[in-house]
Amino acid sequence: MPSSNIHDEKLLILDFGSQVTQLIARRIREIGVYCEIWPFDADVEKLKAFNPQGIILSGGPESTTKEGSPRAPQWVFESGLPVLGICYGLQTMAMQLGGKVQGSDKREYGHATVKLLASCPLFDGLSDHEGEKSLDVWMSHGDKVTKIPEGFVTVGSTETCPYAIIYDAKRRFYGMQFHPEVTHTKQGGEFLKRFALDICKLHGLWSPKAIIEDAVKRIREEVGDHKVLLGLSGGVDSSVTALLLQKAIGRQLTCVFVDNGLLRLNEGKQVEAMFAGMDLNFVYADAEDRFLDALKGISDPEAKRKAIGKTFIDVFADEARKLKGVDFLAQGTIYPDVIESAAAKTGKAHVIKSHHNVGGLPADLKFKLVEPLRELFKDEVRRIGMELGLPKEMVMRHPFPGPGLGVRVLGEVKKDYLELLRRADAIFMEELRRDGWYEKVSQAFTVFLPVKAVGVMGDQRSYDYVVSLRAVVTVDFMTARWAQLPYELLGRVSNRIINEINGISRVVYDISGKPPATIEWE
Repeated sequence: MPSSNIHDEKLLILDFGSQVTQLIARRIREIGVYCEIWPFDADVEKLKAFNPQGIILSGGPESTTKEGSPRAPQWVFESGLPVLGICYGLQTMAMQLGGKVQGSDKREYGHATVKLLASCPLFDGLSDHEGEKSLDVWMSHGDKVTKIPEGFVTVGSTETCPYAIIYDAKRRFYGMQFHPEVTHTKQGGEFLKRFALDICKLHGLWSPKAIIEDAVKRIREEVGDHKVLLGLSGGVDSSVTALLLQKAIGRQLTCVFVDNGLLRLNEGKQVEAMFAGMDLNFVYADAEDRFLDALKGISDPEAKRKAIGKTFIDVFADEARKLKGVDFLAQGTIYPDVIESAAAKTGKAHVIKSHHNVGGLPADLKFKLVEPLRELFKDEVRRIGMELGLPKEMVMRHPFPGPGLGVRVLGEVKKDYLELLRRADAIFMEELRRDGWYEKVSQAFTVFLPVKAVGVMGDQRSYDYVVSLRAVVTVDFMTARWAQLPYELLGRVSNRIINEINGISRVVYDISGKPPATIEWE
């Protein structure tokens, strides 16, 4: 009989520095299993105390052939738990257990076909080619295993990688040179599902409904009858945080929404309409003038971010001081914030990036923190938002930077620039949705360029501002490619912006990838 506690069943992912380690965790969570990412050199006693039912060793950029390169704690192989090594994880497992790894004359990067040579419970009955025992996978490696440890068998190989899959049935050790977590490996999700549910004997307790029930219970235990203050931005994270807190403690919660004047078209009114009628205390702080005053004469992007951040803290603190008896500050910190802020060499995963929080509050405002989302990835937060009844168009909205339109107006921010940008961006979003492209791209937005270009409107010469459209496709936002939107769609957006907005004479489309560019312009 499985436990009713969704944290009792879990997998441990040891991170060796791969850019897609978080993707492994997301895939495991999608299966319905809780997991956590820990650095490869975390304290072994803490790993034991975590008490996982299985271990996954991630990929990484290092070479196991180099002295001092990362190794898995020996406890991993002595614990009696099932172990899955992916890419670098396979190589370090092979080397630590007596096998050999060496550099390859030919790097293997991209699609590959693995021929299945022996039975293995992760792959039995699976094939991507009719009449053949073979799988389409995604490789990204230079080194390769050249000798497997005693007790292992070769399950699969490619033309350049003789030990693409290895397996020790007795110890339940599995290794694959390819990446099952990426979508290019067609049946990667099935491999991971079999490892989690069949090999590790887990039951898939991790579901949106169960996560909500657990979060509500824990909030009530942590907060008791105390009051909680939340800085509500209207974004997905803070909105879901608000709904979880409201469900748990009702009117013990006060949400302060700071309208900084840097929001999208009608966004402030939409947030107010959504939350003002709920069983909670809602405070709307109209601070547009304070933010615009703070931004006067500032063109440098980092200086703008600091001015916006400081002003937000000042406004939020002013509102907080008006409230009596508040002991807790709620924040929408999510799991990637925790991971990315952890010092990999110490395993300390509790230092959060300041720009994700209401950090730096004055000394007279001393709050305890409550962070209901700190275990969750963004896609999990979205699913919980849907389960809690948030509108789909709000839950699935593209990422929006903390400084808002303050970093989408290049250079100095002015009120008339913001008005032009809001209207242009609203047209872009409307047309993307109409043609079904909003859901296909990962992020889209408009940038205001404070330069003027000559145009012709009717029989008159015009001399007005330029905006750039930006749309990207990405899996992890670490890298991104520009979205190849249809010319017809781009032309329609351009015509509407120029014809409907007095003050814009030219529309361009940004075709820069990341890298070398960043997704946002500032």
